[in-house]
Amino acid sequence: MNSVSPSAAQYVGGVMQDELVESRRPQSLERQGSFGPRPPQTQDSNREASGEPDEMDKLKAKLMSAWNNVKYGWTVKSKTSFNKVSPVTVLGHSYLLNSEDEVERFGLAFVSRIWLTYRREFPQLEGSTWTTDCGWGCMLRSGQMLLAQGLLVHLMPRDWVWPDAQQLTDVDFEVFRPRSPARAGGVPIPSFGSPRGSNTPEKSLQSEQATKCSQKKRPESVKDRQAEPIHHRLVTWFGDQPPAPFGVHQLVEIGKSSGKKAGDWYGPSIVAHILRKAVAKTSAVHNLAVYVAQDCTVYKEDVVHICDQSLNQTPPDSSSNDWKSVIILVPVRLGGEALNPSYIECVKNILKLDCCIGIIGGKPKHSLYFIGFQDEQLLYLDPHYCQPVVDISQVNFSLESFHCSSPKKMPFNRMDPSCTIGFYAKNKKDFESLCSAVSVALSSSKEKYPIFTFVEGRGQDYGLEGHSSNHSGTPAHILPPGGKLGRSNNRRNSDEFVFL
Repeated sequence: MNSVSPSAAQYVGGVMQDELVESRRPQSLERQGSFGPRPPQTQDSNREASGEPDEMDKLKAKLMSAWNNVKYGWTVKSKTSFNKVSPVTVLGHSYLLNSEDEVERFGLAFVSRIWLTYRREFPQLEGSTWTTDCGWGCMLRSGQMLLAQGLLVHLMPRDWVWPDAQQLTDVDFEVFRPRSPARAGGVPIPSFGSPRGSNTPEKSLQSEQATKCSQKKRPESVKDRQAEPIHHRLVTWFGDQPPAPFGVHQLVEIGKSSGKKAGDWYGPSIVAHILRKAVAKTSAVHNLAVYVAQDCTVYKEDVVHICDQSLNQTPPDSSSNDWKSVIILVPVRLGGEALNPSYIECVKNILKLDCCIGIIGGKPKHSLYFIGFQDEQLLYLDPHYCQPVVDISQVNFSLESFHCSSPKKMPFNRMDPSCTIGFYAKNKKDFESLCSAVSVALSSSKEKYPIFTFVEGRGQDYGLEGHSSNHSGTPAHILPPGGKLGRSNNRRNSDEFVFL
């Protein structure tokens, strides 16, 4: 099918409180379990056990799909402002938007990220009537974007830029110096794509100026163009077809072992484990492992155990250089019912690291993929835009709907405390550097206890050999504002862990 161009797409800003009909929410949110709504209890237990939807379920799914396709299929025009005084940080790179060259560099870096959104009209998910993930799959999509960034770093040339991104970055803009420290002016950048239907004399002049500017653009890298077949192949892995190793069909299927099903909400912690299982299951990606931290702790020997392939040799060969690259996912909670402001500086320092591949979380009931910040605002990619499915089986299918040209920001204080942070290490040396750099970033927190820690040894040395991928306990050492967390609050916060 034809894809929808994201160049004109501005996100719908509505929250997701009404995305599931009330009949599928038998309990209040405060009383539901740690990983989203529990499956509704029906009278026909045999049918439920078989996983076959009844006629009422089919009707509900059709009505919900129709409503969500309308809700997330239209756009609202809005502008995002960036000031020229403070740097914009995007996954370890900094851009000071005080010149055309810097704005262009920032635009190319942003547009080159993989953007994965709601899709409709894909093959029916097994055991359900769903042919869209509109209204319930936003955390899965955010997780896909996190994994896609890790794969970009793993497979593509260093500082790779999508060659066709330059076609989406010709836009006129104005630069303002902040009027006061309290309220900054900005660089209005509603989109990096050229407005459509712009045929006024003023717009024509702007278009002519943009054309002249494009002639001075960054020369296309030969390595970037040569890497395009890999770029295409990487996107196919996230296609909305049952065989795609990281597509919604596979992720939902993997989630069933944790009690999740199509139509449920997923939290950042359980999505981390689903991604780990998906990478371990596929043969499409080579020389890559995913490690998920346990109880906000990265056990270094556990990482070594899954990465050092010489340990699997008999006898172990210590001189071997066989080391798998690794994506490290750390589910954390940055406060109680709201984000603890003491952790904001720490989150900024983490996003400044080259090894960081982003954060999945969002605001309450609204999952987002965070890739950077400017001042006190986070920069993110939003999956809440419904597009038709793309037939990835076609040769040279369009990549345009998998890249976003509209950067969006939101204040740190609106960030939900439940999130998963991602890192990537190419080799053993990079892993050691990662441990050191991240530890320094974690030490910037004003709290007594860090967001998470690196520990020598293995999890089984600390009695965690029975650790389940469905573990939902709230880390005891992550404190809300005020530093007090009673037993009852601990339980309540655990129950609220995934409602993004």
